[in-house]
This record gives sequence, C-alpha cells and structure tokens, in this order.
Amino acid sequence: MNATMRRVVIGTAAVSMALSMAACGKAGDKDSDSSSSSGDKTIGLLLPDSVTARYEKFDKPLFEAKVKDLCADCKVEYANAAGDAAKQAQQVSSMITKGVKVLVISAQDSAAIKSSIQTAVDKGIKVVAYDRLAQGPVSAYVSFDNVKVGELQGQALLDALGSKATTKSKVVMINGDDADPNAGQFKEGAHKTLDGKVDIAYEQSGLWKDTVAAQKMSAAITQIGAKNIAGVYAANDGMAGGIANTLKGAKISGIPLTGQDAELAGIQRIVAGTQSSTVYKAFKPEADAAAQLAVNLLEGKDIKSLATQELTSGSGNKVPSQLLTPVSVTKANIKDTVIKDGLYTVADICTADYAAACKTAGLQ
Repeated sequence: MNATMRRVVIGTAAVSMALSMAACGKAGDKDSDSSSSSGDKTIGLLLPDSVTARYEKFDKPLFEAKVKDLCADCKVEYANAAGDAAKQAQQVSSMITKGVKVLVISAQDSAAIKSSIQTAVDKGIKVVAYDRLAQGPVSAYVSFDNVKVGELQGQALLDALGSKATTKSKVVMINGDDADPNAGQFKEGAHKTLDGKVDIAYEQSGLWKDTVAAQKMSAAITQIGAKNIAGVYAANDGMAGGIANTLKGAKISGIPLTGQDAELAGIQRIVAGTQSSTVYKAFKPEADAAAQLAVNLLEGKDIKSLATQELTSGSGNKVPSQLLTPVSVTKANIKDTVIKDGLYTVADICTADYAAACKTAGLQ
C-alpha cells in the first residue's frame, strides 16, 4: 500500500472512530441526562437528632411515604445529625454532592446551619425548613404554631394547679435548647400564660436532654425546697421523663408536670399520674405538608396556597410559612387524640406496667 493510500485509510479510520466516539458520547450524554433527571427528582431530608423519638419513628417514614404518593419516581436521601450541628453541616454538603434539588431540613442549630443553607441555595437547591425555622434563604417553612404550643403548656399547668395557681405558687421552668428557635417560642408562649399567675422561681435550659433536665430539677429542689415546688414546666416529654425520675427520687409527687410531643412514654406517664399533660403535634399532617411543599418546589409549582403565612427568621429572612394547630393532651382526652388518630393503640399504651392505671383512666 502506497503512502497516499495509507493516509486515506488512516484518515477514514480516524473519522470512523471519531464518529463512533461521538455516538458513544451522545449515549453517555443521554445516560448523564438520565442521571441528571434522576437527580432532579431527588429530595434530601435532614433531621436533627435520634434522641427525640418522633423523628426516626414518625417524621422520616411519613415524609417518605407522602413523597412517594405525590411523586412515584422521586427519591428521598436521608440523614440524621444525631444532635451534632457540625455533622449536619457536613450532611448538607453531602446532599449537594448527591445532586438533590430540594432539601428539607430540621436544623440542629438554626443559626449555625445558615451558611450551609446559603451554599445549597447558591447551587440552585430549594430549602424547606421543617419543624424548626432555620436561618438563611429558605423557600418555605412548615411547623406548628409554636407560641401556641407554649400557651397550651402553660394553660395545662395552670389547669392542673387549680386553686393552687397563685402568685405565691413556685413553679420550675425547664426550657428547651436555645439553639432551637422553637424553644424560644415555646418559652414565649408559656411565659405569656404563666407570668403574673404563678411565681417562676427557677428557670433553666434542659438542652432537650433528659439527663440535663434531671440535673436542673435537682438544682431547683436544692434551691427552692422540695415542699415548696407547686409544679414544673418541662418543654418536651424527653426532659419530662428525666424530671419525673428526679421528682420520684426526691419523694415529690402529686404536682403537675408538663411536656410536649406526645411521646409514648409521656402518654404512659400521664396515665400513671407522674406527668399531667403533653402537647400533641400530629406528625402526619406536618410530614405530609413538608412533602407537598418539597414536591411543589421540585416541580416548579406555586406554594402560595400552602404557605399562607409569613414569618421572619433569626437572620431576617421573610419566609412563606405553613403553621398547623397543636392540641393539649391530658388523661381526659387521650382516647380522642393520639388513640383516635392511630398514633398509638390502647395496647401500645397499656402494657403490663400500666394496665391498672389504664383501667382507672378508662382506657381498658
């Protein structure tokens, strides 16, 4: 073969290879587009801790189920911060890398997560603040009326005190973690209801931890005196559990103790009489609302009909918000709330340790 012929053959082969590679490239691009399309259907869900029973047991599966119902080909990427704000920041970075298009986040620390949210938004990701109003440019927020939650807690405490609710009655307040904006709203609502009606003789943060709350309660007993405590405001059921143990150890009984989240253990304490009330924030409506907002944002649909209110976050951002209505739960309405909604069955609540108390309460 002469040189000229070799050049023609080589040239033809090169063109053929180039065309083949281009075809492969197009196929690859198609695969990439398919992957991108899959990524376009991915929603990230970041929850703050695994200590609060609701997140893993209810919020996660309910959210995933509703997303699947609304968008059959959508995918949910999930991570839990385990109470670590730095870990949650890393999880946001991971979600960005995975290509999520909408991120639903319940912030472990609403201020600390601000820069991570900004980074996500800069990448074109829409962010929904879930249960806790995170700082930064979030597109929407869904939660309960948290000031109302505190008002319900305070009123339940006053109702349980009855005629003992006087300005001389000494009440202990164990609030939530100041890093959680909800804690401040619960506290605001509780003070609105309690101030001027009882004497808040001791007030501290329990950091949403039963062990810390138990320690604070011990300090309150030392400071005030066991016989002088009329009642205890605990911002959630987890802390109420630690406080109830401390009260039992100090041989203090018969005084009201509030809670929140309608955890099974909290409901059982209400049945047993060691906790007087909790606040039921129905998990399904909240998870469903977050899923609907996320899917709407994913699909470029309007959310004005869903997020009909506007709140201002700690960073000054105006956030379209959807606020649900909380319900106070006492022994009198357990049947009409958590049991009626199917959150728990009578069997769930009335285990062997609580059988006698359940019978007295009319649950069995």
